[in-house]
Amino acid sequence: MNFKYEISGDTVNAAISGRLDTITSPQFAIDIMPVADNADKHIILDCKELAYVSSSGLRQLMLLRKQTIAKGGDITMLNVSKDVRQVFTIAGFEPLFIFR
Repeated sequence: MNFKYEISGDTVNAAISGRLDTITSPQFAIDIMPVADNADKHIILDCKELAYVSSSGLRQLMLLRKQTIAKGGDITMLNVSKDVRQVFTIAGFEPLFIFR
């Protein structure tokens, strides 16, 4: 898993690649702290290179979503593959995120 971000004005552009699973989600939780600190902004999360997400990964994304809602921000998920999006659908989380 690799995560990078850039803050520009009222927008946080971020990208995640690889696998977001039980092994990588603890590091992801650390990596997204600066993004969570800016949860009042519009967060754009590019998932073009995200190959897999597990329930542990979903948990981290839900925690980030909770922080953005509390601070008045939002998250848009870009380029989510069919397989990854299906995980959101099965978990019932698809309506909670904006997918583009």
